[in-house]
Amino acid sequence: MKKVAVIGAGSWGTALSIVLADHKHEVNVWSHRQEQVNEINERNTNQRYLPNIQLSEHIVAYSKMEEAVKGTDAVLLVVPTKAIREVSQQLKPFLDPNKMIIHASKGIEPETHKRISEMLEDELGEQVHQQLVVLSGPSHAEEVALRQPTTITATSYNLKMAELTQDLFMNENFRVYTNEDVLGVEIGGALKNIIALGAGISDGLGYGDNAKSALITRGLAEIARLGTSLDANPLTFAGLAGVGDLIVTCTSKHSRNWRAGNMLGKGYVLQDVLDQMGMVVEGVRTTKAAYQLSRKLNIDMPITEGLYELLFDEKEPKKVVDELMNRGKTKELEDLSSFL
Repeated sequence: MKKVAVIGAGSWGTALSIVLADHKHEVNVWSHRQEQVNEINERNTNQRYLPNIQLSEHIVAYSKMEEAVKGTDAVLLVVPTKAIREVSQQLKPFLDPNKMIIHASKGIEPETHKRISEMLEDELGEQVHQQLVVLSGPSHAEEVALRQPTTITATSYNLKMAELTQDLFMNENFRVYTNEDVLGVEIGGALKNIIALGAGISDGLGYGDNAKSALITRGLAEIARLGTSLDANPLTFAGLAGVGDLIVTCTSKHSRNWRAGNMLGKGYVLQDVLDQMGMVVEGVRTTKAAYQLSRKLNIDMPITEGLYELLFDEKEPKKVVDELMNRGKTKELEDLSSFL
């Protein structure tokens, strides 16, 4: 039995806490909202994020970071990308030098274009490089909380850390593979949210399965093109953190990014969409970062560029689709060379 601090009490952090508690691990959940801490401790629920799910008594919530982290064997960070730096700064004074650090967030930082593991190294120090693990893959919190079969990957520069994470989480409902391509897993996990926005927009416009299938396929080509240009392993994008995560995020009612895109396709403006969602839509911020990075590296990413113009230049959704459909001719297999 281990003791794990889960930093972030949203839907995904809570769902992963359930997985850990099923192993009889002690779980300390940190939240900056005192009312949420009180609810978890007094009623064993987190209704805002996982309605009608009963939490284990092995899950105890704290509002003070020091109390949540003290005496734990590992720290699991599950906060939005925009909060990573601030939360890491709060965490750093209470972090033992050799403690394993796992993150299960997905995104890229605009302007710096840094992945989450790079942001964590910035804030916690380069010494955490070999202690970091990325948990990623096709996994909706709502289904994990119901103990429905889920398969993800634990990825680290240090295979031993990935294997320890595998042991920490793996059970009959939650299967964990290991991987050593941190860059590829983080790129795949972040950029799939962009394509999910596009899939939602396509559905919101009333287009059918043909359009969405093409969008997902061509979106995967864009993800792989950018990832391999940064030296990711191309096979990663054919795995759980690539095509697996892409499919589930582009096709499910549970996907925030699909839901946000669907509303945009129906004519809602971006700020109204974000206000109504009430939770972070990572794809919006990641679209800006990926667009900036593609321009910097001169990587052709037409879907990402179209979505950037829709989100930040207020281009009409149908016009974006029309421009994508009327691009110049190209060869598919030549364009999929990223996988070779």
